[in-house]
Amino acid sequence: MDQILVLTNLPDQTIATRLAEHLVKQGLAACVNILAPVTSIYHWQGKLETAQEIPLLIKTSQSRYMEIEAAICKLHPYETPEILQLPITGGLPAYLAWLSEETAH
Repeated sequence: MDQILVLTNLPDQTIATRLAEHLVKQGLAACVNILAPVTSIYHWQGKLETAQEIPLLIKTSQSRYMEIEAAICKLHPYETPEILQLPITGGLPAYLAWLSEETAH
């Protein structure tokens, strides 16, 4: 299976929407879910940080991952954005076929 889920968090709704729209318009993602704000707690540069963030669930194909990563790095305001890639190991065949069609080169 070529499909993957990419996760990232953005600092606000405006930037999250801008990135999601860019990924879908460019054919890099079949669908991007913009989730409700979450509170993230993490260590950064030796300090405990707390931030409100907007999670994105990006449905795409493995073949588009490097372009997705580059787009996130370009449009993301964080010095080191969270970008996680998870394999999709199953799902409704018709949905997975649609995902592949939408992200085909």
